[in-house]
Amino acid sequence: MSNQSLAGKTVLITGGARRVGAAIARELHAAGANVAIHYRKSAGDADALAVELNTSRPRSAATVQADLLDLAQLPGIVGFAVRSFGALDVLVNNASTFHATKVGEITPAAWDDLLGTNLKAPLFLSQAAVPALRKSGGLILNIVDIHALRPLRHYTVYCAAKAGLHMLTRSLAKELGPEIRVNGIAPGPVLWPEGQDDTSTRAKIIERTILKRMGTPADIARTALFFAAHAPFITGQVLAVDGGRSVAW
Repeated sequence: MSNQSLAGKTVLITGGARRVGAAIARELHAAGANVAIHYRKSAGDADALAVELNTSRPRSAATVQADLLDLAQLPGIVGFAVRSFGALDVLVNNASTFHATKVGEITPAAWDDLLGTNLKAPLFLSQAAVPALRKSGGLILNIVDIHALRPLRHYTVYCAAKAGLHMLTRSLAKELGPEIRVNGIAPGPVLWPEGQDDTSTRAKIIERTILKRMGTPADIARTALFFAAHAPFITGQVLAVDGGRSVAW
């Protein structure tokens, strides 16, 4: 695989300042892509990542702030990427919220947050990006979750939202082909939720993988590079990157 397999391409990553999003930004940038890093609140992390990438290759990274739940802002995110780098080749819908919603305690606000970030925003941002992606013959890459197909106790709304994103990936592939490919990545245990210190639960999750270990954000980032640079005949697919967790359920 060429180290410059994405040279001259432009990638827009939502939630790209931290964690998995930042790993994807670094991986695709290392393959030659220009990167537009979206963030909502993580301005310091986004700016630091842009400085890091621009130090490596000048004028190759830029940041854009927006609240993805405000649909009126979404066309502007796409426009920013196109104005910054001349085109848009890859949209990575990575931004997500994740929190428990026990039945009996589910609120409309939790529903709006989880469905909005994990399903509504990816749909409307993808729709806004379609004209630019049609011009480039581009890719929409959705970060789904293995729990889109296997429910996680106490996370009913989150799982429903990711299930919707799984089907959205397949539906958009059918709708937008042949000009635009649409695929997804379904991570398993690659990062723990921030603030989670339950070592017993972690051990149980790891034991349930076939490989008996956690993955890393780099595993997701390498898969993103595969879809972006080395899979021109793949569309409508959601690939589990989970150490075999979804097989050994």
